[in-house]
Amino acid sequence: MGHDMAGMAAGHAMTGTLSAYPMTRDASGTAWQPDSAPMQAIMGQVGDWSTMVHGFAALTYDNQGGPRGDDKIFVSSMLMGMAQHQAGAGTLTLKAMGSLDPLMGKRGYPLLLATGETADGRTELVDRQHPHDLFMELSATYSRPLADKLSGFVYVALPGEPALGPATFMHRFSGVANPEAPISHHWLDSTHVTFGVATAGLVYGGLKLEGSVFTGREPDQHRYDIERPRFDSWSARLTWNPTANLSMQVSHGFLHSPEQLHPEEDVRRTTASVTYNLPVGEKGAWQSTFAWGRNDPSGGHHAVPTDAFLLESALQLDRWTLFGRAERVDKDELFGDEHSGNPLAGRVFTVGKLSLGGYRSVPVGKVVLDLGGLVSTYDLPRAIQGEYGSSPTSFMLFTRLRVTG
Repeated sequence: MGHDMAGMAAGHAMTGTLSAYPMTRDASGTAWQPDSAPMQAIMGQVGDWSTMVHGFAALTYDNQGGPRGDDKIFVSSMLMGMAQHQAGAGTLTLKAMGSLDPLMGKRGYPLLLATGETADGRTELVDRQHPHDLFMELSATYSRPLADKLSGFVYVALPGEPALGPATFMHRFSGVANPEAPISHHWLDSTHVTFGVATAGLVYGGLKLEGSVFTGREPDQHRYDIERPRFDSWSARLTWNPTANLSMQVSHGFLHSPEQLHPEEDVRRTTASVTYNLPVGEKGAWQSTFAWGRNDPSGGHHAVPTDAFLLESALQLDRWTLFGRAERVDKDELFGDEHSGNPLAGRVFTVGKLSLGGYRSVPVGKVVLDLGGLVSTYDLPRAIQGEYGSSPTSFMLFTRLRVTG
C-alpha cells in the first residue's frame, strides 16, 4: 500500500480514466477518491497500450457469535486488469475484473446483521454476506477534452457500476483494509456489480457530474453467468475533489425491482459521502470515510424508508495497518416477511456494529502478505436480543496476498 501509482503512471503515459488528472483519483466504476489515496498495482506497457494489474486473495477464518452466528473458513478474491490507449483526440480505457468468490458456496460467509440477495432464488440471505459474481466488471470508457479544463466521457459495462454511491468498499483504502463487507452495503454501494450500465458525464477540474441508465435487479444466485441487461433504472451523481486529499459525492437513483424475491418493489436510493486521505511519511496513509445512504421503497410490503450510516478509517504506518468501522443501520429484513409467522417479521430495527482490527504486511517481490485479524461487537435493541443474544462478539483471522507492484 502507499505505492504512488501517479508517479509510475507518468512513465507509462497512463492518466485518469475520465480526464487529465492523476489516475490515483479513479476508484470503482466511474467513482472518485482523493488524488493522494494509496493504491497498489503492477504497471506495464504492451505496444501502444498502457496496462495495470491489481488484486488480492484472502484466506479467512470467520467466527460470528451468538445464537444466530456461525463459523467458516473461506477464500475471497479480486483480480482487475486495465488497458489504456490514445484514440483520436481522446482516451480509451478497457477494464476487466473478476472474483473466485463463487467457490465459497452460494451462501457466502457468515456475517451477523448482513442482508441482501439470495442463495437459491427462494430464500433471502440473512446474517450472511453473499459471494460476488465471477464477472464483476467488463467495461469500456472513452473520454475526450472539450475545452480548457472540461472533458466529457462515456462508460459502458456488462457488468459494471452506475453513478450511484461512494467508491465501493473493495476499492477505497479505508474499506478494503477490513476483510468483511459492511452491513450497510445495500444502502451505499451494492450496485457495484450491475449487469448493464451506460454512463455519460462531464468533468471540469475537480468537479464531475454524471448520469447512468442501468439494470436495477441485483445479481441472482447464478454467480458464474452474465445476466441479461434491462436498462430500467437511472441515477445521477455529483462529485467534488476540492483538494488532493478530499473527495465528496452526493447521488440519487431509481432502482426498478432490485430484489429478486420482491419483483413488485422499486427503491429510490440517496447517498452522500466524504473521504479524506492524509499521506503519512513516504509509504503511509490515513484515510477515513463517512457515508450515509437511504432506501425508500414503494410498491411492495416494505413501505418505510430506512437509513444507514458508516464511519470507517484505516491507518497504515510502514508495515502495520490499523482499521476500524462503525455502522448504524435500519434493518427490516432480519426476520423475513410478515407472512412468515414470526412476530418480529417486517419490523424495522436500528442496529449498530463496531469492528476493530489490524494486520502486518510482509513484502514478497511485487506482492505483500498480510497477517491480521479483527473483532466485532454489536448494539442491538432489546426486542431482538432473544434471537441474537444480548452481547454477541464476532472475530476473523486472515492472511491475504496483495499485488503492490
